[in-house]
Amino acid sequence: MTETVSATTFRNFIGGKWSASASGESYEKRNPWRPDEVTGVYAASIADDAIAAVEAAVDAFPSWSALPAPARAAFFFKAADAIEARVEQIAQDMTAEMGKPLREARMESARAATILRYSAGEAYRPAGEVYEPSVGNQTLYTRRRPLGVVGLITPWNFPVAIPVWKLAPALIYGNTVVLKLGFEAPRTGLHIAECFAEAGLPAGVLNVVTGSGSTVGAELVSNRHVRALSFTGSVAVGHAVRNEATARNCRVQLELGGHNPFIVMADAELDRATEAAFAGAFWSAGQKCTATRRILVQDAVYDAFRERLLARIAAAKVGDPADPVTEVGPVVAAGPFEEIMTAIERGKGEGGTVAAGGVRADDRGYLIAPTVFENVADDAFLSCEEVFGPVTSLYRFSTLDEALGRANAVEFGLSAAIFTRDLHATQRFANELQAGILHINSQTAGADVHVPFGGLKNSAWGPHEQGRAAMEFYTETVTVYQDAPLG
Repeated sequence: MTETVSATTFRNFIGGKWSASASGESYEKRNPWRPDEVTGVYAASIADDAIAAVEAAVDAFPSWSALPAPARAAFFFKAADAIEARVEQIAQDMTAEMGKPLREARMESARAATILRYSAGEAYRPAGEVYEPSVGNQTLYTRRRPLGVVGLITPWNFPVAIPVWKLAPALIYGNTVVLKLGFEAPRTGLHIAECFAEAGLPAGVLNVVTGSGSTVGAELVSNRHVRALSFTGSVAVGHAVRNEATARNCRVQLELGGHNPFIVMADAELDRATEAAFAGAFWSAGQKCTATRRILVQDAVYDAFRERLLARIAAAKVGDPADPVTEVGPVVAAGPFEEIMTAIERGKGEGGTVAAGGVRADDRGYLIAPTVFENVADDAFLSCEEVFGPVTSLYRFSTLDEALGRANAVEFGLSAAIFTRDLHATQRFANELQAGILHINSQTAGADVHVPFGGLKNSAWGPHEQGRAAMEFYTETVTVYQDAPLG
């Protein structure tokens, strides 16, 4: 028997109003822990909805961009207060619709308010530079100006943090936004729209739509009024977005996959390294682009580290994500669950051996036991391709040269970690590891709000996100030569 938590269809937020899809159609989102429970019904938007959202953003742009930045920031502070007032509800909804353990969902929800407050501070930071002119009686400077309408296509795995860290800099710099939420976690993202509406944000400045990427997302990619697109998702879809959007001279920013290495040197603090490897590989059921996928351990401590990691997995709290003590919950939906299980079987078929997990851990929910492979060849599927779930592999290595070479031997370059006490190893890791985010004695996942976030190689395209780096993408630089009148 199917149980529906909410019989009300949640609507799009376009031009300051809540509206159903132009098609009148909707879709259900089910709880990945108990798939017979419908957590919400959402507008199945079509291209016409995206067009309406873009038109609303176009209309709102002149007045929003003309508003002084501190006045724009005032809405951010109010929206941050509104998010903080409903952190628990946002977290509960996140857990119910995409399975993130409640303790992580609470942290992510609170982080959204922090991001907004940081971005509000951009209103009081420099947005240009003054230069010495080469002629007399002249002022020479640069200005940062907004682009116009920005399209944001966001994923389900960080359903409040990623939308906020994209829209916050876009808006504070004077752009208007159309936000397409992740299909599998729409309720969480709609809280953002509700909080900005509560803050009194002018109509059309932020527009939020739900539905599939093949309809709504495709319209944002092709629409000539969208001046810039920021996308987080799979490599294949991201490259298709880039190719189509750049062909019409649209600015594009991509955050894609990772196949993140975690290096454990012989002098590492093994207990700390074990805890970090567990968290990096299995928190959020491994559904992070920064999750730990490959654990390379130096020969001298391989057996000791392996024993600790398997013991930590055996002690893990795995199950109902709504239980505050749960560390590993279900994956988001039936499709991803089947893909991960298929990948596990492929890993076995290519010669890998399962040291832990590798099985379904609940008869009803999409729960996969934390899985560790060993004896995986460097050219095998698990060594080269990202499996977006609670799956990681253990490898032995002898020298630092070998570890760095194998860590760099994939097409991705998002995040990496090393555990060591050796300053020489630390420095070489910082200089040679081909990833945009490097962690020394901490897990591969995690990012502060005020520093750049982004990858290298096939993990990204365009300027990094977050911090002051966001200005590079969401503004254009204009150089001004201002000569004083002669009279």
